[in-house]
Amino acid sequence: MHTLTVSPAPTAASSPREGQSLGAGHPLSAGLTSDSALVRALQGYRPEHTPVWFMRQAGRSLPEYRELRSGTRMLEACATPELASEITLQPLRRHGVDAAVFFSDIVVPLSLVGVDVDIVPGRGPVFAQPIRSREDVVRCRAEFTPERLRAALDPIRDAVALTTAELGSTPLIGFAGAPFTLAAYLVEGGPSRDHLRARSLMHSDPETWRELLEWTADLSGVFLQAQVEAGASAVQLFDSWAGSLGAEDYRTHVAPASRRTLDAVRPYRYRDTELEGYTSLDRRVPIIHFAVGSGHLLEELAAVGVSALGVDWRTPLDEASRLLGDVLPLQGNINPAYLDAPQAVLETHLRDVLARGRRAPGHVLNLGHGVPPEADPTVLTRIVEFAHAHRA
Repeated sequence: MHTLTVSPAPTAASSPREGQSLGAGHPLSAGLTSDSALVRALQGYRPEHTPVWFMRQAGRSLPEYRELRSGTRMLEACATPELASEITLQPLRRHGVDAAVFFSDIVVPLSLVGVDVDIVPGRGPVFAQPIRSREDVVRCRAEFTPERLRAALDPIRDAVALTTAELGSTPLIGFAGAPFTLAAYLVEGGPSRDHLRARSLMHSDPETWRELLEWTADLSGVFLQAQVEAGASAVQLFDSWAGSLGAEDYRTHVAPASRRTLDAVRPYRYRDTELEGYTSLDRRVPIIHFAVGSGHLLEELAAVGVSALGVDWRTPLDEASRLLGDVLPLQGNINPAYLDAPQAVLETHLRDVLARGRRAPGHVLNLGHGVPPEADPTVLTRIVEFAHAHRA
C-alpha cells in the first residue's frame, strides 16, 4: 500500500489550515465517494475494475453538448451554474464513466477576477492586455487579487453543488490550469507554438517571472479550493505547455508555483467511517497532475507533491512507473490516434495500456490527452465497457 506524496506546509496566503476537515455533508466525508473505484485507485489501491474517465469528456465531442451550448459563449457557459452542471453530467449519462470532471476552462479564474480575456472559437484564450513587464505584473497582482476571486466564485460553488447532488456515489474531479500555462497565455496574449516570450521573461527577469507565477498559482489554488469545499472528491492540475521546458527550467522556475497551487488544497482531510486498509494519510483529497509532452519531466512533476500522475501517450505506463520507483498511481494513457482505429486494433492497444498500468500501485484509465472534438462518442462508451470488464 502506498500513501500520498506530501509537500511542505502551504505557502499561499489562501491555503486552509493543515489538517482542515471537510464538512460532514461532503461526498467524501459522507462515505458516498470515499470507496469509489476512482478514489481508491488514486490512493494506490486496486478496486474491482480499472476506473476510467476522459479528459475533455464534457464538451465538444458530444452532440447533446453542441446543442446545449448553441448561442452561448464558452466563458458564459462556465459561469452559469445550471449549464455548467448539465454539461458536466452529460458524459456520465452517455458513457458510464467512473468520474465526472467539472466543466470549466483554465482561464475561468482570470475571467471571474476581471481580466479581459475571451475564448475565441478555433483559436483559444485571447487576452486584451498581455503581460510584458514588471509594471504589468504589479498592476495585475494589485487589482486582480485572490480575495477578489474568492468573492466571485459563487457560480462555481453553485455549479459544483448542483452536480454533486446529482452524482451521488460518483466522484467529481475539480479542475484548474497550472501556473506556467496560465502565465504563458498571459505573456503571449494568446496561444503560441513555442511560448518564446514567456520563456524569455523567465530568464531575462526571473524576479518578475516568479511574481507572475505566484499570482497565477494563488488564483488557481483559490479556484481549486472552491471546488473541493463545494463537493469535488479529487482535483487535477492541468499544465498544457510544461512539456516545452527542460527539466532544470521546470525545477527552478515552475515547480515552486505548481506546488504553491496544490498546497491550497493539500491540507483538506475528510471524515469518514472506518474502511478496511485505510490510513489517516489516505483521507486527503486526491491530487492528479498532468502535463502534455512531459515524459522528460515525470520526476519533476511528481516532486511537487501529488497523489497520482497523468502520463501522455508518448511514455508507456510501465516505463513511467519504473522511473518513479513504482510508488505513484498513474493515469492514462490511451493514444487518441487509436480512437479511429478498427475495434480489434483499439482493443489490442487497450489491453497493452491496462497491462502496463498494472506495474503502478494504482491505475486510472484515461486518454493520453483530451478527447478530440471529432471523436465518435460510441467509441468512448466501448472503451469504458472494455475497462469495466477487466479486473484492475
